[in-house]
Amino acid sequence: MPPTPAIAIHLSAALGALALGPVALWARRGHAAGASGQRPRLHRAAGYAWVTLMLTTAVSALFIRDHNLPNIAGYTLIHLFVPYTLGGLFLAFRHLLRGNIQGHRNNMLGLYLGACIGAGVFTLLPSRILGQLVWGQWLGLL
Repeated sequence: MPPTPAIAIHLSAALGALALGPVALWARRGHAAGASGQRPRLHRAAGYAWVTLMLTTAVSALFIRDHNLPNIAGYTLIHLFVPYTLGGLFLAFRHLLRGNIQGHRNNMLGLYLGACIGAGVFTLLPSRILGQLVWGQWLGLL
């Protein structure tokens, strides 16, 4: 599959979210209001930026189809991360609106680990574009 604008947007947003996620999680590591170590402005700014990047990643994935792998209408198993991400973001903000900070924290951490790290691991499979780029370059050096 040749790189397309949708792939470029998707990859850029995903890499941005991968890099920004730890900042948002780290900035709010305290447990009580006013606890030392909390940086609420940084947490909120990084969090909103991360959510925007994750939404961009999820929506752009809908425009990327691969008919070479097992699929349904071009959608492969990795596309299951789209509803996982959208549902997870919805639940995270629902927890926040209801004052369930621990639920929000757990949900966002789960999204980072699942949708960023987990999906990232799958994109490095040799049958995928990024995997071919990474492993092809690495194997070419040997």
